[in-house]
Amino acid sequence: MTWSKVLECRTFVYSSSMKKCFFIILVLLVVSCKGKIGDTVNTTPVLEVAGQFLYHDEIDKIIPPDASVIDSADIADRYIRKWVTEVLMYDNARRNITNLDGINKLVEEYRKSLIIHEYEQALVRQRVDSRISDAEILGFYENYKSNMLLEENIIKGLLLILPKDAPQLDEVNAWVRSADTKSLEKIEEYSLKNAISFDYFNTWTPFSEIIKRAPFVIEDTREFVTSRRFSEVSDSTKLYYLTITSAIPTGGVEPFEMAKEKISNTILNKKKTDFIIDFEKSIYNDAIKQGDVNFF
Repeated sequence: MTWSKVLECRTFVYSSSMKKCFFIILVLLVVSCKGKIGDTVNTTPVLEVAGQFLYHDEIDKIIPPDASVIDSADIADRYIRKWVTEVLMYDNARRNITNLDGINKLVEEYRKSLIIHEYEQALVRQRVDSRISDAEILGFYENYKSNMLLEENIIKGLLLILPKDAPQLDEVNAWVRSADTKSLEKIEEYSLKNAISFDYFNTWTPFSEIIKRAPFVIEDTREFVTSRRFSEVSDSTKLYYLTITSAIPTGGVEPFEMAKEKISNTILNKKKTDFIIDFEKSIYNDAIKQGDVNFF
């Protein structure tokens, strides 16, 4: 780093205290010694507090390569202050907390749990087949579908939104009411030129998502989705056409196509859990058989 940059720093922080200016100059000197000399990591210490050292390369890692001198100084400043504060807080806490043995035991238990968890996950990735067949999924669905009840109304159908001055409204009305293949083709072609939006949802969709987009006044959503095939409403500028071709109300059995992914995940998670349980049992039983466990 050149002294001209240090002078720039002096000018930049002229209105602040001399102590702060000196600190930022120090930080700038730190960040100017970027990272590596040749291929050797710069492990020269920047500072020491409570027996702990902060090194140049630790600061280099947090500074973006395209950061300006002042930005680099600010980033390093905040990092150094945080690092020093944490070291001092930890040092004070360690000298004043009386139950360090209990904390160390908790830390060791947590460390042990993390290591075991990582080991088990590695084994699962290696040994558990993550592929779930359609037959498994369908079998699970048939056995447990009575417990798979919907918490909201779902529908299939279409929602067409037009400006009030759109042409051919009588024909559009007939197409939407019919909603057969030929009518859908006509609606799609018509919508390219005239519609504000056209959505054909042939997969199960929560009814709550549909009515957010149209000003239908609905007192009983369950009655609405089960008894109305076609609905029309308008506001000051738009016309809204809704056709419901299929509906399953709240409390109905969740359809297979909606439940399929959740079932697959459930089966896979059970496979993983069963594998870990069996593996733990085998570890214990093998140790007993081989005399690795000594009872007193």
